[in-house]
Amino acid sequence: MSLPNPAPRRDPVPIHGQAIDNLRYIRETMERAGSFTAISGWGMIAMGVIALVAAALATRAQGVAWLAIWLGAALVALAIGLGTADRKARAAGMPLFNGPGRSFVYCFSVPALVAMLTTIAVIVGAASVKLPALWLLLYGTGIASAGAFSVRSVPAMGLGFVALGGVALFAPASWGNALLALGFGGLHMVFGYRIARKHGG
Repeated sequence: MSLPNPAPRRDPVPIHGQAIDNLRYIRETMERAGSFTAISGWGMIAMGVIALVAAALATRAQGVAWLAIWLGAALVALAIGLGTADRKARAAGMPLFNGPGRSFVYCFSVPALVAMLTTIAVIVGAASVKLPALWLLLYGTGIASAGAFSVRSVPAMGLGFVALGGVALFAPASWGNALLALGFGGLHMVFGYRIARKHGG
């Protein structure tokens, strides 16, 4: 009587492969649940300085020159913000656009896009609105919304911008430059210093 053939032996699954998959899953889950801490306080202070310089230059400018100064300052500040955030993220050994990072960028980009489109509409004469109020309100909305994925100082700063934007809506047009300096200069520097001190740069 012949015995049945034994079942073929299977090679054991290497335990290090399972461990790596588990660690990857845990890390991705923590990234999605964490907060976006790559915002650089020192970068925000630099952005504030740029805004104060722009405000000083724009005091003597009108029309297209005024607009060019502020739009140029916005582009320089954006480059500084992204560059310093990337540097802080690399120093911490984490990707800049992790789960919370992607959510932060998305929430900020939507009102920024609205601000850009509305600015173009004002320039071509399709709409009439106080640009300083619009910029402060939309920037504050973006920061306050995206700040839900960051430390507490970020959404608080966003609400500060919204408050200044509300003032700019009803204030005389001549106050616009000073309110822009107070918002993009003052708030960036104050909250940037707080973030740099409390959250490592």
